[in-house]
Amino acid sequence: MGNKFLEGNFAPVSREHTITELAVTGRIPGFLDGRYLRNGPNPLSEVDPAAYHWFMGDGMVHGVRLRDGKAEWYRNRWVRNPAVAAVLGGEDASRFCGLDALGANTNVIGHAGKTLALVEAGAPIYELTDELDTVGRCDFDGTLPGGYTAHPKRDPRTGELHAVSYFFGMGNKVQYSVIDAGGRVRRTVDVEVTGSPMMHDFSLTEEHVVFYDLPVTFDAGTAVAANVPGALRTPAKLVLSAMVGKVRVPDPVTAMMAGKIGANGGLPYRWNPKYPARIGVMPRDGGNGDVRWFEVEPCYVFHPLNAYDDGDGIVLDVVRHPKMFDRELHGPDEGGPTLDRWTVDLAAGKVIEERLDDRGQEFPRVDERLVGRRHRYGYAMSADGGANPGGSLFKHDFHTGSRQERAFGAGRQPGEFVFVPSHADAAEDDGVLMGFVFDPASQRSDLTLLDAGTLETVAAIHLPDRVPNGFHGNWVETA
Repeated sequence: MGNKFLEGNFAPVSREHTITELAVTGRIPGFLDGRYLRNGPNPLSEVDPAAYHWFMGDGMVHGVRLRDGKAEWYRNRWVRNPAVAAVLGGEDASRFCGLDALGANTNVIGHAGKTLALVEAGAPIYELTDELDTVGRCDFDGTLPGGYTAHPKRDPRTGELHAVSYFFGMGNKVQYSVIDAGGRVRRTVDVEVTGSPMMHDFSLTEEHVVFYDLPVTFDAGTAVAANVPGALRTPAKLVLSAMVGKVRVPDPVTAMMAGKIGANGGLPYRWNPKYPARIGVMPRDGGNGDVRWFEVEPCYVFHPLNAYDDGDGIVLDVVRHPKMFDRELHGPDEGGPTLDRWTVDLAAGKVIEERLDDRGQEFPRVDERLVGRRHRYGYAMSADGGANPGGSLFKHDFHTGSRQERAFGAGRQPGEFVFVPSHADAAEDDGVLMGFVFDPASQRSDLTLLDAGTLETVAAIHLPDRVPNGFHGNWVETA
């Protein structure tokens, strides 16, 4: 059985590189002093195409160090959780299973002087060195045991990380947390939701936290099939279904259900048409009792672009998928994702939904200095279907309603691009956009730098190998 999430540029690479001689076309701006890092799934061992889900692959971080107008190095490293470390050490890794075997494969950030490889759903995150070697698990100096999220948001005023984390063992709760600029948790709030959703991301404004409680939920049948003998699956599914989404799942049951959810396998979350689609709004300093819930049309949102307060309302710019993991169970591909605006009318108690752009797109980004504040520009990768890269990068101007498109040509496929300002007080599109672009003709990728104002190429750093289609990255400036 074929699996397109193991083919083309979704296929994993088999080598780790350390390259200090990199060819460059164009000129790398002198204001860039830091590392561009990007995370994604890259199965280390042979996988079963019939079972493999793109979200479950072993994590691999790719990085390019830029300084003084030069590209000093390119490195790619597997995140060495116990299972990956055993395989690379020539050991049998079959004894590692459950959440500890899942790769930190989704995002990579810098915070409090540390480089962190992130994942969600209860699995551990990992600290890396500046040169991408694995240090070990991170729990923020013991202040946040358990899992975290792939999508924290940094408040540009305080430098704190805000996050919403989920895990099926928490039952009908998700956890909002705030990690201070020094890397320690100063606040957590458990928030009740409808059931056990896959809450991949959230939104933050200057005054509010926004939760996306949408109909992709933990699937007891998938988890039971991986753990329970055939004759007992029906009663076990009934018992687990009764627990999940109502109460915290007892630790022994959680351990059993997680015990066979390993890397490079299936994802135990599915589209659930019986689950209500809604968003919750909580004041930043509020608690569970302060959350107000608003219905939206059934859909799924992996990634909001940004959000901000606007009088008696909240504006949410999101990439909306009509469904997710209903028929396609190997990765996102349930219809074209569109750029939509949801305006939460707090006074009227409703959400106004409108379409901003019906062209397929994903991995939206905004100037990080404006997280939670009104933005003018946003950027997104063109996407065919759910997450298949198109050939273009979109720049949206929300003041004029216009869109610029940069096509890369000749079958080239861009990934997510991030914005880096030319200096601390630069205008919103005064700087560069950077991201990996894959060239199928050469089977290699470039780190491509674009002028954010014109979308013209400033420089291309040519890598010795390809960077497989992956998820998220960030520019980590040198402290």
